[in-house]
Amino acid sequence: MEINWLDIHHRDLSLQQLYTLLALRSEVFVVEQQCPYLDVDGQDLVAENRHLLGMHGDELVAYARLLSPADAQNPVKIGRVIVSDRARGINLGNRLMTQALQVCQQHWPQHTQFLSAQAHLQSFYGRHGFVAVSDIYLEDDIPHIDMQK
Repeated sequence: MEINWLDIHHRDLSLQQLYTLLALRSEVFVVEQQCPYLDVDGQDLVAENRHLLGMHGDELVAYARLLSPADAQNPVKIGRVIVSDRARGINLGNRLMTQALQVCQQHWPQHTQFLSAQAHLQSFYGRHGFVAVSDIYLEDDIPHIDMQK
């Protein structure tokens, strides 16, 4: 599947792109995972935060949000990592993480990367160089673990 990767600063998102990424996040994290929570958390349109969109034609099939470091000592936070159910099983998650790490390196080369992973994905993120830095904890009733690279 050919993917066009778009690395977009939040101020450069079109209304259609913002709507589409919020819809995918809601579809996967709220509906599919049956986890009612407030996805729109005030972080999408602030600081130097970026959005990585994986487009197959006009369809958003992969996405990650990159939260810029708060200061020189803090990591980049990678979150809202999603592959659409219409594009699973073709190694797109690995391609998405490779792209996300390249974007982090391009924009914040001196910073480590951090993510709060669903615990069952610990080995997936481990293949991308992340190591656990916390015990497993519940977030919105889903087991998570903090990981850093």
